[in-house]
Amino acid sequence: MRIHLVDGTYELFRAYYGAPQFQAADGREIGAVRAFARSMLSLLRDGATHVGVAFDTVIESFRNDLFAGYKTGEGIEPALLAQFPWAEETAEALGLIVWRMRTFEADDALATFAMRAAADGRVEEIVLCSPDKDLCQCVRGERIVALDRRQQRRLDAAGVKEKFGIEPESIPDYLALVGDSADGIPGIPKWGAKAAASALAAVRHLEAIPDDPAKWTFSVRGKDGLAASLNAHREEAALYKTLATLRVDVPLDETVDDLAWRGADRAKLAEHAELTGDSRIVEDAAKLEALRQAGTH
Repeated sequence: MRIHLVDGTYELFRAYYGAPQFQAADGREIGAVRAFARSMLSLLRDGATHVGVAFDTVIESFRNDLFAGYKTGEGIEPALLAQFPWAEETAEALGLIVWRMRTFEADDALATFAMRAAADGRVEEIVLCSPDKDLCQCVRGERIVALDRRQQRRLDAAGVKEKFGIEPESIPDYLALVGDSADGIPGIPKWGAKAAASALAAVRHLEAIPDDPAKWTFSVRGKDGLAASLNAHREEAALYKTLATLRVDVPLDETVDDLAWRGADRAKLAEHAELTGDSRIVEDAAKLEALRQAGTH
């Protein structure tokens, strides 16, 4: 059994900026939802059997209470933001399990279910469908992997280490030191990717970096300045690591078996087709369901 966990927020963003615009009969922009639906159907057509999709229904999360500079919905195109409810409903119409995140973030839901699925011996692989580097902390060997569907790039633990120079478990520490502009995490002054990778490859976690650079077992340029900067910002570094660490305790009701695709809700999908003008999607979903039932797909 293979589980596909999809970052619906990313997929909708990708659709909005990568697909043609399309106006519904009432003038509302609906192009991103139209492209998103096709992308999810493509995932199923490519063989996905158990799928969960998480959305940032509310962009702000508990992390905004911890740090005022954390990302918000400010600056998101209104025409994109308005399509989130429709995308969530469309995913459900396709027969997919949908998690609407309000207090937590979509990545937290994916991380939570990845760990839940990993505890099930029937699950051979868990695929985190997102290029978000945050999710790389969830990668485990070749069993939990990250997949950038746009570039068709798959990262297992060895791939994470090759890309970042560190083990997956060190990703939150790395983001705390280097920063993550997408999430509003500023990082620690003077610390760049190379220095952070060198340090964390040696000690795994930022708390284990000695205050005294003479005790460092790794070699980096300007270690005196790096040590001084980290020592002056230890409290901030701890906060940034908390922000970058995905939660695995999101209250999700579903089991692994609940994620099995059993076909689309044709009535709801017909409503989607009427809204987006994609009349073929109901027929395409029905054909795929028939193939699955016949055991030929």
